[in-house]
Amino acid sequence: MTDHLVGLGAVSLLAVMEQVYFSLQVVYARRKYSVTPPSTSGPPEFERLYRAQVNCTEYFPIFITLLWTSGLFFHQGVSTLCGLLYLYSRYRYFNGYCQSSRQRLAPLYFGAKVLWALIGFSSLGVVGSFSRLYAGVDLVDLASCLIPHAPVDL
Repeated sequence: MTDHLVGLGAVSLLAVMEQVYFSLQVVYARRKYSVTPPSTSGPPEFERLYRAQVNCTEYFPIFITLLWTSGLFFHQGVSTLCGLLYLYSRYRYFNGYCQSSRQRLAPLYFGAKVLWALIGFSSLGVVGSFSRLYAGVDLVDLASCLIPHAPVDL
């Protein structure tokens, strides 16, 4: 039963491990720059790293929700691939932000596009499932009837 969820589970586990990595980087930076909790200000290097970790944490629930909604209602493979792309963009975002606040921008924009794709896939999947379940209309079948097919010569 859970075989079809292995991609989503693997990406979720990888996402949690990435969050742990980001958090540990803040712990190490606190020691390196002598910034004791609960303080969040210090040298610019610490503040950039801290903000990068906080920003990644803020988006984590959004990402996980969209990953699973898209995977369950749209397509696990597509959602898993989007999840991997998002995690890669967050890793690049984190490392870029640690170097310079400008270096976070390209990965930030790419990650946002991936999230929008997951929003779209989730929406399509939920609307399609809802219409099948409650209206008895399969939108995929309906769309295939409305879109003319080119004749196939054999």
